[in-house]
Amino acid sequence: MSNPVSSRASGQADDAGRETGKAWGGRFSGVEAELMERFNASIGVDRKLMEVDIAASLVYAQALEGAGVLTGEERLIIADGLRKVREEMSAPDFPFDAGMEDIHMAVEERLTHHVGAVGGKLHTGRSRNDQVSTDERLYLRQATAAVTQGIRRLQSVLVDSAKRHGEVILPGYTHLQQAQPILFAHYALSLFWMLERDLGRVSDSWRRADYLPLGAGALAGSAFPLDREQMARELGFSGITANSLDAVSDRDFLLEALAALAILMMHLSRYCEDLIIWSSVEFGFVELDDAYATGSSMMPQKKNPDSLELVRGKTGRVYGNLMGLLTTMKGVPLTYAKDLQEDKEPVFDSFDTVLDCLEVFAAAWQTMSLRPDRMAGSMADSLLATDLADYLSRRGIPFRQAHHLVGRLVRDTLEAGDRLDELTLSQLQSYSEEFDKDILELLEPGRSLALRNIPGGTGPEAVRSQLMRAREILAAG
Repeated sequence: MSNPVSSRASGQADDAGRETGKAWGGRFSGVEAELMERFNASIGVDRKLMEVDIAASLVYAQALEGAGVLTGEERLIIADGLRKVREEMSAPDFPFDAGMEDIHMAVEERLTHHVGAVGGKLHTGRSRNDQVSTDERLYLRQATAAVTQGIRRLQSVLVDSAKRHGEVILPGYTHLQQAQPILFAHYALSLFWMLERDLGRVSDSWRRADYLPLGAGALAGSAFPLDREQMARELGFSGITANSLDAVSDRDFLLEALAALAILMMHLSRYCEDLIIWSSVEFGFVELDDAYATGSSMMPQKKNPDSLELVRGKTGRVYGNLMGLLTTMKGVPLTYAKDLQEDKEPVFDSFDTVLDCLEVFAAAWQTMSLRPDRMAGSMADSLLATDLADYLSRRGIPFRQAHHLVGRLVRDTLEAGDRLDELTLSQLQSYSEEFDKDILELLEPGRSLALRNIPGGTGPEAVRSQLMRAREILAAG
């Protein structure tokens, strides 16, 4: 009678591995339930990691050769097999089998199919725990680069728009009430600077992910003398993770990225809100191009800003992905638990959503038409009230007193049905003798803007300077 332990050790058939068909099947004598197999599988989602998984495996095979686990010939066989796997899995109709659980097992199964038993050596000293963390970081590097490119494209659209409409004046709002006149270019560039902060946050999320976890094993580190620093250099990481427990359990880099994407979407959503309102009949400040609007199935006159509404709506989706992963992470004990399988779908979805929204928003902005006549015609004369108070302040009247005086002037003018910009000098002087004839030249939007050439202000010179800074940033790449 043969010894079951020695038969397994010598590589002879064992019923568990054959029955389960799983890489981890040696421990099990029963077969996984079909329901559990479907519930447990992530191959439908994480196959997006195929390219980076194979890239990391090619480098890992080199490390195994260096550690004496693989011969040079075996490493070349495995490398050739991995390239074949990448080629066949890149086909759009490749049948990913749910029975393979995840992309790591799917790649290993196809590798063994191509090269035989030597393919089973590739996983020596490696766990799916450090493998997936490596793959996700490699994915994040690509995804954050794509988002930063999308941000730069939108910033370019905004800069072109600001230059093209440099003299257009519109009412600026606080509390959705007209406040002071501003240049449309100033408004467009305000989003440029928000996006610049977004780009910094997205890029920064990668900076803390830029460490190789491969070699951490399941949690305690590999028992083989792998050259982790060399693997890091080969894969383009700036360094290696310092603690194996942290390396396999950390998903902070994904949370940071999702938080950065959520803030970016919030910014886009706010501008969508403005443009949606401005495209209404009541405002008519802008009109979306037909290519980025839709109609009504019932009302023939409708032109709906659906492109902007969808960007606004998808903001909630990106928020939800962040909150979902935060909630998943809060109860996971160190180091790894299957809960962490739930990290990929929200991350992939958020990056895909943000990239689409950046592209659609940029196209909608670039093709929309401005209606400066409607902007000018809508401006209330009371937009210049602050200029009157500032005028009195420059004449030595304390601002609080000037503010109260001009507030009373505005109230009386409204009650009389008059306009501030049509008051005579004598009418103004009935409120303060400090008003002189030069005040009449001040009561028009262009003069108001000219007074605000302070750096960062909406004055024409200040906006030209701001535009120059923005173009320098884009030129620097």
